[in-house]
Amino acid sequence: MFTLKADHEIELLVFQRQHALQLYQLVEKNRDHLRTWLPWVDSMTTPYQFETVITHWLNQLAEGNACNLGILYKGKLVGSIGLHQIDWYNKMASIGYYLAKDAEGHGIMIRSVHAVLNYAFLDLGLNRIEIRCGVKNIRSRAIPEKLRFRKEGILRDGEHLNDYFHDIIVYSMLAREWQQPPSY
Repeated sequence: MFTLKADHEIELLVFQRQHALQLYQLVEKNRDHLRTWLPWVDSMTTPYQFETVITHWLNQLAEGNACNLGILYKGKLVGSIGLHQIDWYNKMASIGYYLAKDAEGHGIMIRSVHAVLNYAFLDLGLNRIEIRCGVKNIRSRAIPEKLRFRKEGILRDGEHLNDYFHDIIVYSMLAREWQQPPSY
């Protein structure tokens, strides 16, 4: 099984079907917290749905189109991070992520994104990575901003979420701009 070691506390592992119940429980426990910014949360209501989506993710991984990883912090599943929409011709992809409410404030996500960026730029040879966040999602926006991503602009009404449209901010990092940031 593919894993990325972010550091001594954080390991990123490819989701397997046997993680479906754990992932369901993580989302269920954090449903109100996650639904604020993730449009899919309300539609994922059973462990079986997570089995189905994990199978889809594994197919995407096999095809080289995406890489969806569970975030383990001190051995406990606390979130998810993914390298999505990998475009091999243009050598670009996007990163998406979420974290359990009780795992916030420990630098878990910034260290996880850092590990995925190393993998994307150094191992996969990608040239461009995007992160898109809700304009009002201050916690999510802090990640690309701390990692010195460049703000490219705002997609007005860029996402339909909980019966309304909201603006999305687009950040990018190019391989030539990536350097090992200081410890967090």
